[in-house]
Amino acid sequence: MKTFVLLSTLAAAVNVVAGAQQAVHDLHTLSASGYTTLQHPKFPAHSVRIKKSHFCEGEVQAYTGYIDIEARHLFFYFFESRRDPDTDGIVLWTNGGKGGSSALGLFMELGSFSSRHFQQVLRETYEGMTGPCRVTGPNSTERFDYAWIDHANVFFIDQPVSVGLSYAEHGEHVGSTIEGAKDISAFMVRFSEHFTKLKGPVYDQNAELMEAGLTPINLKSVMIGNGATNFIEVVKSYYDVQCKEYGFPLIASISSRVLVSRNPINCAAAWDFCWSSLAWQWERIDYYDWRHPCKGQNFESCYPEAKWIIDYLNTPNTQAILGIDPLHSNYSMQSEEIFARLYTQDFWSYRGEDYLAALLERGIRTLIYVGDTDWIANWVGNERMTLKLEWTQQEAFASQLCENENAGHLAPYDQPRRSLELVDRWLAGEEL
Repeated sequence: MKTFVLLSTLAAAVNVVAGAQQAVHDLHTLSASGYTTLQHPKFPAHSVRIKKSHFCEGEVQAYTGYIDIEARHLFFYFFESRRDPDTDGIVLWTNGGKGGSSALGLFMELGSFSSRHFQQVLRETYEGMTGPCRVTGPNSTERFDYAWIDHANVFFIDQPVSVGLSYAEHGEHVGSTIEGAKDISAFMVRFSEHFTKLKGPVYDQNAELMEAGLTPINLKSVMIGNGATNFIEVVKSYYDVQCKEYGFPLIASISSRVLVSRNPINCAAAWDFCWSSLAWQWERIDYYDWRHPCKGQNFESCYPEAKWIIDYLNTPNTQAILGIDPLHSNYSMQSEEIFARLYTQDFWSYRGEDYLAALLERGIRTLIYVGDTDWIANWVGNERMTLKLEWTQQEAFASQLCENENAGHLAPYDQPRRSLELVDRWLAGEEL
């Protein structure tokens, strides 16, 4: 799986302008036998199908469903907080890739996935991972102690359409990151309008939106884990982490890798050139975690848990519990189609750091956390992004980079206790 960006959590309390126009206001009244469809007259093109789903740990309520935007259908999981779902905030988790399914975060990063054969080995090695449950076989799950749902209600969304269990009809697709983000924003608003306990106070800066008849989202903070917010900085860091003393193993000597190109080439060609020149030596080492030997760079070959997740979500019994549409039930963890499309459309031109700076200017707390043994989205490139971020309090933001020791690209997978402590402190506004 070619996952280059791992976007982690959006912690948000969601508010609305007007109440829902339907009778459903309590999640607990939903049925487990079929979907309830939620609609709102102000947003006729959007609806939400949702049901109770008795899977995962069983201790808290779990829900699954689809965000329907005309011919586009985004699949989601929602878990209530173990502590107090009525007062705890909402975390929205989405994996990157681009095109990676958030089931990876649910069952492997914020959760863990283990077959019966490997269960004891994983317990001894990792003491678990960090999510609502662990999968113990094709049809069973068990509670997991270090879940991020300890103090938060958590969404996991397969986005954009054509990723994971999400699908589109009539050739519909998302052509850019911005277009996909609008779908997620619309979903959060629709969801909260029907379930009033999830509403939060309105920020003063949302007054103009309210006067214009729009429904703002009360976004509290953003966490980006092992991301590539500025991919150019990440790409440039590949030379440094391999050829200089940044704590990474020396894969190839500088003298054997001095390469010069004087031909004018575009960004895509430059990427192909640099990747083939610098990344070839990682064919025997996992570039998501340089500590692990790995033959080839197929994600499933480096992390067998990924194959177990795919098998579990393609099991008919699991799909029946989740309420998967029968005509769109083929689950895969990575959409190469989405990766190729968004790679072409905005992988190089999309400046994620500009949007990050805009959030910071509006007072949205933001944290970048990085596993120190990740190569593909390493701490060097992330640090440079934070140091070059253009906003009025840039110096203050430089300290909002958290390096997770002895963790790779999937930091919560490698360091579950520490990652849970990090997110708990962050959501509580405590010192890290």
